[in-house]
Amino acid sequence: MPVKAYDLTGRTAFVTGAASGIGRASALLLAEAGATVHCADRDDEGLHETAALIKAAGGEAHIHRLDVAGREQVDRAVAQAAATATAATPHGRLDIMAAIAGIMHSSPVLETRDEDLDRVLNINFKGVLYACQAAARAMIDAASATATGTGVHTRTGGSIITMASGAVDTGGPGLLCYDAAKAAVVQLTKTLATEVGPHGIRVNAVAPGWIRTPMTDHHDTKPHAHTGEVMARMSPLGRVGEPEDIAHAVLHLASDASAFTTGQILRPNGGVAMPW
Repeated sequence: MPVKAYDLTGRTAFVTGAASGIGRASALLLAEAGATVHCADRDDEGLHETAALIKAAGGEAHIHRLDVAGREQVDRAVAQAAATATAATPHGRLDIMAAIAGIMHSSPVLETRDEDLDRVLNINFKGVLYACQAAARAMIDAASATATGTGVHTRTGGSIITMASGAVDTGGPGLLCYDAAKAAVVQLTKTLATEVGPHGIRVNAVAPGWIRTPMTDHHDTKPHAHTGEVMARMSPLGRVGEPEDIAHAVLHLASDASAFTTGQILRPNGGVAMPW
């Protein structure tokens, strides 16, 4: 059982990108903390594996196969998750959104094509935007129902967590599309935090350093040295991150331990970047 402030028993979480990497690690940790987790991804096989891991550990998981770049798909899945009854929430609700799904693309600025930029922005920015919009609407509706005395929810507010990147602090050759999308996510996070704060909803971002995941492994194409090895040498801690390192940041922002935190960027990056 986690420390009380990190106990998510009775809460419902929606995690995009849950089929692998940071998304899977976050879904597993949120479930371990007691949340009912709705796992979303376009990778059907990976989704079922994540859900199976959660259930094998005694947690409750639901699956939503979707492409986060499709607004209607996201709206439908989040609404369904918010309406799903559980033993603790017989009328359903949504407490946590972790918008983690993302892709990488490498090309020099002078060789970047419209279709490359559009594909990355559609998933890494618009996909996060759609998830945030859908979650915020569900959370605001729940808060309004409670305030008027017509609803059944006993907890107002909620926590929305976006996934930025250490790239917003450092940049890097060949990563224009990825960096631009993650910078947009940071601005989305700050702006949304100001708009939904009056409803008790918190919005924060996690900006990881280099994390060992299937996505980064696939794009690690340095001819002489793996990017992970280079980043490990640059880090004061002497290593790159694992998905579980970022999952703990997600849990912190999802939980009451961060009840007075909103509009912030949490940077688990091994010390590679130390902005003011």
